[in-house]
Amino acid sequence: MKNINNISLLGKRVLIRVDFNVPLDDYCNITDDSRIQAALPTIKKVMQDGGRAIVMSHLGRPKNGFEKRFSLENIAKHLSDLLETPVGFSSDCIGENTSANISNMENGDVLVLENLRFYAEEESGDSAFAKQLAILADVYVNDAFGTAHRAHASTTIIADYFPNEKYFGLLLCNEINNLKTALEKPKRPFTAIIGGAKITGKIDVITSLFDIVDNLIVGGGMAYTFVKAMGGNIGDSLVEEDKVELAKNLIAIAKEKKIQLLLPIDSVNANAFNNDATIQNSEITNVPDGFMGLDIGPDSITRFSKTILDSKTIIWNGPMGVFEMENFSNGTKKIGEAICQATENGAFSLVGGGDSITAINQFGFDNKVSYISTGGGAMLEYLEGKKLPGVVAIQA
Repeated sequence: MKNINNISLLGKRVLIRVDFNVPLDDYCNITDDSRIQAALPTIKKVMQDGGRAIVMSHLGRPKNGFEKRFSLENIAKHLSDLLETPVGFSSDCIGENTSANISNMENGDVLVLENLRFYAEEESGDSAFAKQLAILADVYVNDAFGTAHRAHASTTIIADYFPNEKYFGLLLCNEINNLKTALEKPKRPFTAIIGGAKITGKIDVITSLFDIVDNLIVGGGMAYTFVKAMGGNIGDSLVEEDKVELAKNLIAIAKEKKIQLLLPIDSVNANAFNNDATIQNSEITNVPDGFMGLDIGPDSITRFSKTILDSKTIIWNGPMGVFEMENFSNGTKKIGEAICQATENGAFSLVGGGDSITAINQFGFDNKVSYISTGGGAMLEYLEGKKLPGVVAIQA
């Protein structure tokens, strides 16, 4: 892949699109800096070459221009701490003042531009806005896998203005290479684990996975829609009524393609969506009225773990339950432990999706899996077999 390791960046103004869309608490403190950490190798490469690293990103979903909560100024301060060097900040991402800030940079310097999404033109893929970004630099580098599936101005359109000077960053290269490892010639058995609240948004990836995996494990809130499709009583559990028929079809397709579709067999239930609620266990097909399933039960953990430990390739996207609440975190934690054990035994494991990454970090598994993907939506679209606009733009 055409990446920045192939060139010298000495004296070059290098515009790097990163994904610093990190979670913040009510006081705008970063609660998980995994995405910032993941971009450090690319930024350091530019610095060490003697280039000028101009870093741009979005943060959150601002509605009408500037919102202090979503300013990248706080991110710049954190990046400075991580790099152990001063990092400049530009209060805009385009315009004369931004150009002046860049002109004042010296080789090896780092400058963070203000949030791209303070301009509506970013998400609309506006060519004029992309051009205003492009004139700031000599070289364009896309290192934002988390937004590679979006044809935004800074991720895709901008590449047209760098016909001979556009490159993949080191993170984006790693993302694609690891996804290829999992999908193109996977060691078998190949198991995919799909969790999270809803089937919506994961229909296409489940269908696509049926063509490449041997086992598909389904957990999380979406499992209860499948259970209802099979005629089970799910009490007050989350269900997508308009997806029940679809779930029936997916079960039939799995059977037709001889894919082992593993659904939970027992459920940890609560009488309220609260960590301190009354808790009881049941078969997942017989959740009592007045109770909702919030985690997979011990028998499901045993069944899923056996399949995972027998696997040579594993993809995990989405938790098994409401792991943010301690009383409903056991399923996600135990499945994570099984994946780590399988990895130690020689399996290749790829974990992606915001909640999955949070869980991996929460339980201390981040160094015990083969690869952690920084892009949930981009990862899912890649698994579906879709072309990612941000990747295609560099290859063009």
